[in-house]
Amino acid sequence: MDTTQPVAVQAHYTAVKKLGHWTTARRFEVRARRGMAVLDLRSPRIEQGEIEVRLDLDHSMVKLLLPEDAVVDHWDLHWLGRGRVKDHEAPRAEGGRRVRLVGEIRHGEVRVRRGGIAMLSAMFSRAYVEDLRRAHREGGMPTVDDPTRVA
Repeated sequence: MDTTQPVAVQAHYTAVKKLGHWTTARRFEVRARRGMAVLDLRSPRIEQGEIEVRLDLDHSMVKLLLPEDAVVDHWDLHWLGRGRVKDHEAPRAEGGRRVRLVGEIRHGEVRVRRGGIAMLSAMFSRAYVEDLRRAHREGGMPTVDDPTRVA
């Protein structure tokens, strides 16, 4: 997979969840209209360095599942109407993965989840149930809830 090209995620009137080891890219384009997108960026397969998430949201929500030490930079977001970045568990120190949010949000929001809350968000999905069944069949461990765990 070419990691220089952005990965496109579209959520028009639907919910899209990208969980676990779904990509190795560091650039993403998220377009959503009255929808929801969940991006899991905790995988160790994603190289260290800056991750760029380009947003084009209209009455939509994006949830980012991040490592505990990740720093979110939303300085370059352009807002039209109401909305905000909800990041209640922001890390105290710099030094982790940096996620840069750019683009435009029209009446939408970005929710950032880290640590145990990110694990719970991933666990409440069909992908997690399928991963549990796969792990049970193969005798391994599930990885959707915690991508850093070795399968």
